[in-house]
Amino acid sequence: MTKTRALPLVLLVLLLLPVIAWGGDCEFSASEKDRNKAAARPLKIGAIFAILVSSATGVLIPILGKWVPSLSAEKDTFFVIKAFAAGVILATAFIHILPESFERLTSPCLDEHPWQDFPFAAFIAMVSAIATLMVDTVATSYFGRPGIRKPDQRGMGDAEQGAAHVHVHAMHGHHHGPVDVVVDGGPDEILRHRVISQVLELGIVVHSVIIGITMGTSETPSSIRSLLAALCFHQFFEGIGLGGCIVQASFRVRPMVTMMLFFALTTPVGIAVGIGISSTYDENSPTALTVEGVLDAAAAGILVYMSLVDLLAEDFKNPRVQSNWRLQLVLSASLLVGAGLMSLLAKWA
Repeated sequence: MTKTRALPLVLLVLLLLPVIAWGGDCEFSASEKDRNKAAARPLKIGAIFAILVSSATGVLIPILGKWVPSLSAEKDTFFVIKAFAAGVILATAFIHILPESFERLTSPCLDEHPWQDFPFAAFIAMVSAIATLMVDTVATSYFGRPGIRKPDQRGMGDAEQGAAHVHVHAMHGHHHGPVDVVVDGGPDEILRHRVISQVLELGIVVHSVIIGITMGTSETPSSIRSLLAALCFHQFFEGIGLGGCIVQASFRVRPMVTMMLFFALTTPVGIAVGIGISSTYDENSPTALTVEGVLDAAAAGILVYMSLVDLLAEDFKNPRVQSNWRLQLVLSASLLVGAGLMSLLAKWA
């Protein structure tokens, strides 16, 4: 079973997790004063469509580079947009997901021992990042073996193989004339990007299901509105980051569409599930807090690793960027703006 085909199973398991978190009492439950079930429901239904559009638009933009020259992976604009998206993903992990995990795993609703004795959220995030490194390394090594590839390079057509040989003409930098930089990754480079895109989607899907269920079970209109703004923003730019990886991976149409659909649908489906179980789901039950806290920490670790290593380091070390100091400055600024704006949203969501 390939990773792309395993995604439906992963999503199914994540969506079934709330079933084990029903019921349970906690004296530290949220205040009732701001809850308004009648006003919250239309907001949540509207959020399903708003987030679906934001996610689909974001992941489609890099794909359109095949027809829109300015968005092509061979253009500087592609690197700039991808750096901004990586900054959004990095801030999402550090500022939004990881603090949520700490809050859940240190909740007074959980037993003092062992949850108050050790920083489990940070530990799980660290282990998750290390595990992602190992999966990344092993998968790249395995699929890169000559004996593993089929004669047609595991589905790569001539166009895909040709796309791996890029000749870049850099007009800037410390040189006084055009510099020919040849990026010759070949099939191995395409396989590398396929691993990157699928591991990145796994981290995004895990968090998206949780945040979708959280919004779907919420009955506080003010919280839903602020969460919706943050979700539309980060789903849009996470989509751009993921879409960029999908483009570089040169997938065939079917797996590419599958990955795009899963990214676009995961949060809306999570919201729909949350709406369906809102009357019985107790977000303050020990089981819910533990499951969500652990999964949030794991997702944070995956996204931190992917944003720093497979998105930013991969692009900043690209010969095209290395030979152009102006492009390096623009990419750095784009990264800081993306991370800064996503961090700023934490004030409201």
